[in-house]
Formats: sequence, structure tokens, C-alpha cells
Amino acid sequence: MELLKLILRNTMRQHLRATLTILGMAVAILAFCLLRTVVDAWYAGVSAASPNRLVTRSAVSLLFPLPISYRQKIQQVPGVQQVAYANWFAGVYIDERHFFPRMAVGPEHFFDLFPEFLIPDDQLKAFQKQRNACVAGRKLVQKYGWKLGETIHLTGNIYPGDWQLVLRGIYRGATKTTDETQFFLRWDYLDEVLKKDAPHRSGYAGWYVIQIHNPFESAAISRTIDALFKNSWAETLTETEKAFQMGFVAMTDAIVIAVRVVSLVVIGVILLVLANTMTMTARERMNEYAVLKTLGFGNGFLFCLIAGEAVAIALLGGAMGMVLAFPAAHLFAQEMSTLLPVFHLQWQTLLLATALCFAIGLLAALLPTWRATRIRIASALGHTG
Repeated sequence: MELLKLILRNTMRQHLRATLTILGMAVAILAFCLLRTVVDAWYAGVSAASPNRLVTRSAVSLLFPLPISYRQKIQQVPGVQQVAYANWFAGVYIDERHFFPRMAVGPEHFFDLFPEFLIPDDQLKAFQKQRNACVAGRKLVQKYGWKLGETIHLTGNIYPGDWQLVLRGIYRGATKTTDETQFFLRWDYLDEVLKKDAPHRSGYAGWYVIQIHNPFESAAISRTIDALFKNSWAETLTETEKAFQMGFVAMTDAIVIAVRVVSLVVIGVILLVLANTMTMTARERMNEYAVLKTLGFGNGFLFCLIAGEAVAIALLGGAMGMVLAFPAAHLFAQEMSTLLPVFHLQWQTLLLATALCFAIGLLAALLPTWRATRIRIASALGHTG
């Protein structure tokens, strides 16, 4: 208890130095938490992937569509429960700056395969009845102020034309990690228009989403599905939803690696700052340490005294940074809602930040402790700092 009191008193003996170091630590931990959350947000789609879902796409590229007739053949594969299909629609709302995912989906079973999208039954039925109906995520609706029954105008780019869609459903996420910024229209409405304007483009789906009974059979079912279309003009590649999502993340690996490196650099910089602070502090108090050694206190006591002060400064700054991270993450999520729709500070990040604070404090205390324990008492008593 006395040691703890001494550590707390020593921590704020140099008010200005300690305050600036704590603030520097707070900024570093704040930056670390935000950068780690960016990485987590980048992998949100991978984390949310269900082991009971497979995705079948063209073996060449996702840009190449698959015949809609494949759906019936996939449905007959043993172990398959349901099959849904979708097309990337793209299009422009207002202008190019207002981006959000827009997909044309089969209205029959698509939302059955995604239980994390919670949509009221009456709204789902309205979506299934009206040809030009659409469904949007809660965050998207809040951002643009849309209301049920409102007509939303999209200008086509992949599928040219002026598309007037009526909002019939608003879904919300079952958890905080569910993307609530997606926009869905009906695939049959898109195909109906294509039959009139571009018949050669009708009758195709971009990819199939497959629900299976047993996730342990995913590899066998994937091979069976791909074997059905082997040597056809549109061969397929079937993989787990997690692997499918990882394919998109892999395209931006360099960005993710850069963010991770920057987060580690931030920690390295604050470690040097804290180590410098503790070295200056130890040098100024060298005669005090000599008196303690004269009174019989050993090297272990000196280590606890110096390391305790370093850890206290690190934890105080870290706690301040973690508290500030919550409002900062909220503001960041609002500004980057379309690029990073799932942006939540996770408790794993906070635990890692706490562990880093403790480790930084201990590492910063190593050099001053080594100097304090090796100096001779006579030399230390004559030390003036």
C-alpha cells in the first residue's frame, strides 16, 4: 500500500512533463483504436459471413454472368436447401459521390437466406408483389430521409436508363455488425426491361447464394456444383461466403497492411516518448534511489517504483485515449458510412490497447531501472541530475 502511494505521488511530481506525456499517450492510443477499428471494418463482411452459405460465380471473373437456368440445377444438388441469385446493378443516385451498394436480387428467397436482414413481413410482401419495388437499409434511409412509398430515381450506367423504384421495405441489422447501407431492387424487373431494350443481356445472374444444411459438407457440395457446369461455356467457381468476401478484401491488401503498420508505428513512437520521460525522471531522482538503497531497499523495490510510475502514466493516458475513441469512432462512422458501413469500436480492441499500455509502461521503465540499479551509492548521492 505504501509503495502504491509513493508511485501515485511520484507520477505527478513533475506536473507539466507528466501531463504532456499522458496527453501524448492518449493521442497515440486514440489513433491506435481508430486504426484498428478501420481494419475491423474492412473485414466486417468476412466476419459476418455465414458458414451455411456458399457463393457460386463465374470461374473466369465476377464480371462474367451466369445463366439463370443454373439455379434449378444447383437446387437439385444434395445438401442444398435454397438458392438465391443477384446482379450488381450499380447506377447513380443524385451524383457519383452518393455511393452505396445497389443490387438486383431474386425476390422469392433472397431475404430468407440472410436472416441478419430484419424486414417486417408486410414490407417484404409488398416488395414481392410490386415489380419496381425496392428495399433499403435503415442507415441509408436515415441518411437520405426516404420514406416508405417514396419513388427513388437511379440513373443506370451498367444498365442504362432512368430507373424509378418505389421504396417498399426498410431492413435493419440483427446485430451491430450487419451492414445497413445496402439497396435491393427486383431482379425480374431488371430482366423484364432488358428483354425489351437489350435481349442479349437478359436471363443472366451475377452470382448465386446457396444455403446448405451442413457447413462441414461445403467443400463436397462446392465440387459437385462446379462439376455440373465443367466444360460448359460458363464454368463456375463455388466457395464459402467467407472466401468470397475475402476475395474482395484481398484486392486492397496493401491498404490494410499500411493501416496496420501505421498503428504499430504510433505505438513505437509513444514508447520512445515515455521511455525518454522516465529516463529524465530517473536521472533527476538518482540521489533519492541511492538513499533508498542505503536504507536497505533492493533492486526489486526500485524496479517496482520506476515501472509503477511508467505504467501509471501509460494507463492514465491510455484510459483517456480509449474514452475519447468512442465519440471519435461515432463521428468517423457518420462521415464514412458508405465506405465503411460497419464501424464499431470492439471490446477486443480495447483489451489490446490496455495490454499495450501496460507493456509500454514496463518497456519504458527498463533503461532507467537498469541505470538506477547499477549505479554505486556513493556516485548516486553526489549526482545532481
